[in-house]
Amino acid sequence: MSIKVAIRHFTRYDYNRHISLGPQVIRLRPAPHSRTFIKGYSLNVKPENHFINWQQDPFGNYLARIVFPEKVKFFEIDVEVIADMVVINPFDFFVEDYAHTFPFTYEEGLSAQLGPYLEKKESGPLLMELVAKAKSLLKKDMITVDYLVAINQLICHELKYNVRMEPGVQTCEESMFIKSGSCRDFAWLMVMVLRHLGLASRFASGYLVQLKSDEKSLDGPSGPEEDFTDLHAWTEVFVPGAGWIGLDSTSGLFAGEGHIPLACTPSPQDAAPISGMAEPAETTFHFENQVTRIEETPRVTKPYSEEVWEKIVQVGDRVDKDLVANDVRLTMGGEPTFVSVDNQDAPEWNTDADGEHKRSLSNILFHKLKGEFGKGALMQYGQGKWYPGEPLPRWKLACFWRKDGHPIWHDDSLMADISKDYKLHSRHAKSFMNNLVTQLHVDKNNISPLYEDPFYFIWQEGRVPVNIDPKKFNLKSSLERQKLAELLNKGLGKPVGFAVPLEWELNEQRWQSCRWKFRRDDLYLIPGNSPAGLRLPLDSIEHTAEKDEPITPVQDLFAPVKKLPKSSKN
Repeated sequence: MSIKVAIRHFTRYDYNRHISLGPQVIRLRPAPHSRTFIKGYSLNVKPENHFINWQQDPFGNYLARIVFPEKVKFFEIDVEVIADMVVINPFDFFVEDYAHTFPFTYEEGLSAQLGPYLEKKESGPLLMELVAKAKSLLKKDMITVDYLVAINQLICHELKYNVRMEPGVQTCEESMFIKSGSCRDFAWLMVMVLRHLGLASRFASGYLVQLKSDEKSLDGPSGPEEDFTDLHAWTEVFVPGAGWIGLDSTSGLFAGEGHIPLACTPSPQDAAPISGMAEPAETTFHFENQVTRIEETPRVTKPYSEEVWEKIVQVGDRVDKDLVANDVRLTMGGEPTFVSVDNQDAPEWNTDADGEHKRSLSNILFHKLKGEFGKGALMQYGQGKWYPGEPLPRWKLACFWRKDGHPIWHDDSLMADISKDYKLHSRHAKSFMNNLVTQLHVDKNNISPLYEDPFYFIWQEGRVPVNIDPKKFNLKSSLERQKLAELLNKGLGKPVGFAVPLEWELNEQRWQSCRWKFRRDDLYLIPGNSPAGLRLPLDSIEHTAEKDEPITPVQDLFAPVKKLPKSSKN
């Protein structure tokens, strides 16, 4: 998703008389390390009779130094920033091995460079109580990033946010005593807590841009009702490998694309948006902060409008006509990919073949598409592709229909629904098979029980680590280990299903069968997690020479077939 926005920040000071202004330092240009891509920037200062010098402070922030040679009746600053609001994953960074878990100690050379950001400027009793509370959150071998998340949440819940118009930043003792503060008070308290924990941190001042969501959230707050921007403050902490990471303790979240830093310094006073001396005078202050969307690309939550789609369809029609006229033929490989609207980053929607919700949601989509495109279609639930490196083949939902509209299947209620658990076991399969061969007048002795191969699963059990119980079922385990646990609990000597070979004899209009013979006597399935019918060891059946194979006439699939007699439920 990409949304390009224009941020306008307008500030004006009107004085009751002409006064002298000392040099004014403006820190309203996005910092060089801003992760949000800045497409454009402008700064307009009035009165126009002034001198401007662009500088950088010792911390790398941009400064505009303004000098007015004459007295002024007003002072006006108009800033515009064009930003590309591409979604940023705030956890997309690398951490050095030695800093992966907390506590860690900065390397000697790095520690010297970070000196100003490690200085403990406050150590009052209320602050130290909060530091102790932060230390109590630390668990053994805790991942550093997880610890930062916990501290950020702690500060967020420790104070109540309020809008405070007074200049400056409260001391940590003041904030902890009144249990409230503005964003800059949250940020400074966070800085001090992190430094007392041995983590280099700095105060960050910048713009916060929050855009209205395209759709309401299903499981949490949806964010602002309208697009919004304002000056904001947060904290940045230095983690080896990752560099400076933004922590917004006001919201309890990590900084993302909406956080555009302007000045990041060891102390809040060095990050003030505007600073300078002025003669005493009555002053009227006015400011505006606006954000405007100037360019949006279509996305899942806000696709093309109907008018745009109509133009796209018209272009497509013209291209189709040209292709047909020039006898150009196209083929398309692969399949379209769908993901759930919820929890899109879950492994089942990115890398894993299966997952907790994948099959049930796919089944819902499958039936919607079938109802739209394949009236009277025959459904098939079967095995899909088997990708290299994956232990099992994927599953496939397919439906087949005729172009002439003639239905192939009439009653979908007779087809099993994979989203339902019918609580069926091998005893139900045996009962069904006995009933089936009776109705088809086939010898019951031709029914073969299906067993999982004990040699394979005994070998699998021997590969399980010694500190893991192979009989314990865990959804986070691999599919092979889940299968192993299930079979070890049920017993490898019990049938998992039943099979009977069938062939339609066209001349005699009846079903034929035979007894399958195997070298190991019983029918052991090919190891895997697919349906038993896809794992039959057909290559192991008693071999018949090709010259002895009977010639079977081809049957008309759409010829009327005598219905089976109804039987009582078993």
